[in-house]
Amino acid sequence: MGRNRGTSKARTVVPTQREVLRDVMLAAGKYGAWMTLRELGRLTRYGETSISAQLRHLRKANCGGYVLEKRVRQADVIGAEEHFVVWEYRLTPRRAARLRTATSKTRAARR
Repeated sequence: MGRNRGTSKARTVVPTQREVLRDVMLAAGKYGAWMTLRELGRLTRYGETSISAQLRHLRKANCGGYVLEKRVRQADVIGAEEHFVVWEYRLTPRRAARLRTATSKTRAARR
């Protein structure tokens, strides 16, 4: 899904910003990690505003239809340089989110 760069002899595929962010967020999600825009920016070298826009795009059906969860980071995790509300994000495939919801509903029904 990346763009082709270079001559016809030596073509390399350069992933788009959205693809890089998707891969980073899905990898973090496998371990249950939540990431802030600042952390994503430091990791990928992209600006926080463009990261935010790309995360919004990933929710769209034509861009994967992922589930983007958002929550306020707890105060004990926030660094000394941040004195305001910090949001953190987690990206999951839509089908995994449905399975999680269905499983929790099934468990609740058993009780």
